[in-house]
Amino acid sequence: AEPLEVTMRFVAGYLAFLVAFGICDAIWLSSMAAKLYRPALGDLLLEQVRYWPAALFYFGFPLGVVHFALMPALRDGSAGAALLNGALIGLLAYATYDLTNYATLRPWTLTITLVDLVYGTVVVGLCTWVAFIVVRRLVGWGWV
Repeated sequence: AEPLEVTMRFVAGYLAFLVAFGICDAIWLSSMAAKLYRPALGDLLLEQVRYWPAALFYFGFPLGVVHFALMPALRDGSAGAALLNGALIGLLAYATYDLTNYATLRPWTLTITLVDLVYGTVVVGLCTWVAFIVVRRLVGWGWV
C-alpha cells in the first residue's frame, strides 16, 4: 500500500479503536466502580478524576495497539491476528498496572487483579478486532 493509504488506515483504525474502547471503558468503569473498586480501595479513590493523565492514557494507548496489533493484522488480512495481538497487548498493559498495584498496595485485592486482567485482555482484543473490521469496510468502500 502507498504511504498515504497506510496513514489513512492508521488514522481510521486509531479512531475506530478509540471510540470502541472509550465506550467499553465508560460502561465498565461506571458499572464496576461501586461494585469492585470502591469497596476495596475506598478513600484511596479520588472524588474527581484527574483528567490530564486519563487523557494521556486514552489517547496514547491506542497508538501502541494500532501500531503493534492492528496494522500488522491489516497487512496480513487477518482478523484473528487483530483479536489475538490486541488481547496480548491488553493483557500486558493491564498486567503491568494490576500486578504492580497488587504487589505494592495493601488494599489492592487479588479479585481486582484477576477481574481487571480478564477485562483488559478481552476488551482490547475485541476493540482491536472491531477496528480491523471497520478499516476493512472503509477500504472496501474506497474511503481509505
